Amino acid sequence: MITDQRMPASTNLPPLGLLVDKANHLVQTIAAPSIVQLVLRVALAVPFWRSGILKWGGFLKLNDTAVTLFSDEFMLHLPGGPYHFPAPTVMAFLSGCGEITFPILLILGLGTRFAALGLLFMTLIVELTVPDGWPIHLTWAAMALAIMAYGPGRVSLDHLLGRALSPER
Repeated sequence: MITDQRMPASTNLPPLGLLVDKANHLVQTIAAPSIVQLVLRVALAVPFWRSGILKWGGFLKLNDTAVTLFSDEFMLHLPGGPYHFPAPTVMAFLSGCGEITFPILLILGLGTRFAALGLLFMTLIVELTVPDGWPIHLTWAAMALAIMAYGPGRVSLDHLLGRALSPER
């Protein structure tokens, strides 16, 4: 009878459970809640900011393209429609204001849940305007809802203000 004198390779490795536990800890460290919340805020802010800066020709002055989009190009896809936007200049102004203000608030983490709510509402309007864009709109809605549900995280002005104003110092 011939026996193999080599040691099994698994004896030098930690038990599988320990490896899984270490890997889980590494993943949790990388995806710390405050980091995730910050990344969500930035990821939601960027597309709206980029769209918003294209609408302005100066301080509180819309460019002609923004108004033209809302008066001639954009349509609301509702039952029986599509329909033109009511008051296109007002809609372009409100859209441009929201696309600049809400992302700034998100990045700063100030009034974060309300800024996310504003962008969720804007996402719904965008979905009614460009219904074929639903995969990206669903992603924006999920990010906005996550921010609304879990808040801005520790890396935010909301958190700092909450700590400063808290009676439990």
